[in-house]
Amino acid sequence: MSDLRNQRRLAAAVLKCGEGRVWIDPLHADAVAEAVTREDVRGLVRKGYIKAHQKAGTSKARASVIAIQKESGRRKGPGSRKGAAGARNPRKQKWIRTIRPIRAVLKELRGSEKLTPSLYRQYYRKAKGNVFRSRAHLLSHLRTDGALKEE
Repeated sequence: MSDLRNQRRLAAAVLKCGEGRVWIDPLHADAVAEAVTREDVRGLVRKGYIKAHQKAGTSKARASVIAIQKESGRRKGPGSRKGAAGARNPRKQKWIRTIRPIRAVLKELRGSEKLTPSLYRQYYRKAKGNVFRSRAHLLSHLRTDGALKEE
């Protein structure tokens, strides 16, 4: 087979791609070997004896498989974590998830007059001071203190 390095170089310039992407038809290698000028190479491109391979892309297949695994709770162990626990689940968000239900219960109890306004204020302040872990904890406190008026 003849040396087609020069033709490959010319074809790369004509096709505006790298030499690695130039495909030369092995059945017409003799015709390609006779091409000396860029114009000759352009003619061979028109005939289809020389083509540019399509650019290789980055496959998303592996990435999508990993995304599906992460959705189902995998790949989230200690070795995959970066940052402190407070970065992944901020303390403020934890506090918001704790305090909102507690305050909602207090408002509901005050609205239904099971809690006097003064007791409501007292327990509201305690809640703000992080005395109660949860809604259930608050209700158990109210029951043990006898603050809850049962009707």
